[in-house]
Amino acid sequence: MAATTKTPVFLSTSSLRSILSYQSLIQHFHTSLPTLSPTTLHSPHRQNYAVSPSSSLLLMPSWSSSPSLPYIGVKLLTYFPLNSSLNLPGVQGSYVLFSSTTGQTLASMDGTEMTLWRTSCVSGLASKLLARNDAQVLVMIGAGSLAPHLIKAHLTARPSLRKVIIWNRTVEKARNLERGLKEEGEFDGVVFESNGCLEEVVKLGDIVSCATNAEIALVKGEELKDGAHLDLVGSFTASMKECDDDAIRRGRVFVDNEAALVEAGELVGAFERGVISREEIAGSLVELIKGEKVGRRNDGEITVFKSVGSAVVDILTAQLVYETYMNNKVHE
Repeated sequence: MAATTKTPVFLSTSSLRSILSYQSLIQHFHTSLPTLSPTTLHSPHRQNYAVSPSSSLLLMPSWSSSPSLPYIGVKLLTYFPLNSSLNLPGVQGSYVLFSSTTGQTLASMDGTEMTLWRTSCVSGLASKLLARNDAQVLVMIGAGSLAPHLIKAHLTARPSLRKVIIWNRTVEKARNLERGLKEEGEFDGVVFESNGCLEEVVKLGDIVSCATNAEIALVKGEELKDGAHLDLVGSFTASMKECDDDAIRRGRVFVDNEAALVEAGELVGAFERGVISREEIAGSLVELIKGEKVGRRNDGEITVFKSVGSAVVDILTAQLVYETYMNNKVHE
């Protein structure tokens, strides 16, 4: 029987926002990531090309021969950190989804929005697995486009959180984010604040989440409280780092995937300086989910989660978006 020709669909920013929820994507990662096999899912290392001294073009392909994930996906991203002065996102992109059975184009979608959701929900899942059960204060370092997503993902994963404190180099950006979250009124009983003193706010955080392009450490290990969970999202090159060696030394370090060991400035630098060895990395996200590695061992322990992103979580996000969209169309 001849295969049916499918008209590719375009899923805009608003489409993704109407389809995705932090709860559904965190759960999708939690249930799907442990089922993936390296024999059926292929995800080459991200290709990173310097367009200028400060900007990059990134290509992230993946493909699966599994009946439960019959897709090929490619994400094209640009990283232009100076865009903040133009009030534009630093990361922008597109994602294309194909059938791995026929090669047909199934969908193209807003890769910028997709990246914000998948990145924040990976951190949310790690927070669910590593942060203290009674965590009450979330400190958000950075107030760019990823920050509101990270805040909402952590609040979803850890409903015990009662206060969010936002810090940004430009104080007004932190205030604007605080104001926006208050106006949305999405989380009852959660207090949103902004604070201009970085050292003061780090000391308060049960969860400290960082999404910046810093090349000089913002989080000092000596300022982390006992039992804190440090979530590092921003760095993906050896020159970038959001925390100092002391934070890496004090914490048990987990990563989203092995690429973090060669891409994340915090870890690359710590390895080079002998602060920590690769063998001392406590585990990956998949190992945590499967129970192959132990997460938090006690309430006083500091945990560190470093993510650099992967095409695996991209294709899983695209799967959830596309299949939800098609299912909704059938029932219209």
